Amino acid sequence: MRTAEKRRQTNETSIFVAIHLDDPSNVLIQTGIGFFDHMLELFAKHGRFGLHIKAEGDLHIDSHHTVEDVGIVLGQVVKAALGNKEGISRYGSSYVPMDETLGFIAVDISGRPYLHFDAQFTNPKLGAFDTELVKEFFIAFANQSAITLHARVLYGENTHHQIESLFKALGRALCQAITIDPKINGVNSTKGLLE
Repeated sequence: MRTAEKRRQTNETSIFVAIHLDDPSNVLIQTGIGFFDHMLELFAKHGRFGLHIKAEGDLHIDSHHTVEDVGIVLGQVVKAALGNKEGISRYGSSYVPMDETLGFIAVDISGRPYLHFDAQFTNPKLGAFDTELVKEFFIAFANQSAITLHARVLYGENTHHQIESLFKALGRALCQAITIDPKINGVNSTKGLLE
C-alpha cells in the first residue's frame, strides 16, 4: 500500500501528517487555520487520497511557520508513499475554473524539486490566513516531495477563488501523476530512475 506518515517537532510547530494515496475515505485536517484546513481538504478530495493532518503552531505570532511546516511534512510523506515510483504516470496537469477564475497546475514527479509560481492575490488576508503563504506552502511542498511544480492563476478577481483553484488543481494534477499505468515497466524515465 502506498502510505506514509511522519511527525515533525520544532520549537515553532508540531506537525503530524499521514497519507494514503489509494484510499480517499479518511480525510481529517486540523491546523488551527480555518481557510488553510479548507484548502487542504479540497486538495485531498480532488487528489482522491486519504489525508490526516494535525498541526499545532505558534499562531499567536502568525500563520507562517504552521503553513510552511505543513508543506514540508506533506511533501515528505508524498515522496515516501510513492516509494521507488515504479509504474506511475509521472506527469499530471489540471485546469480548474472557479467562477471568474482559472487556475492551472502541472507536475512532474521527477526527483528534481522546482517551483514556478505565477499568481498575485489582491486580498492580503482571508480569515486568519495570509495569502502570501500560498507560495510558501507550494515552495515547501515542491522541495520536500522532489516534484517539479508549475502553478499559475491565468485570470480572476476573487482571491478565495484564485487560491481554491490552485489547491484543487494541485490535487487533480497529482492524482494523474501518481496513477499506476500497467503499460509502464519500471519507472517512466529513460534513465531508469526518478531521483
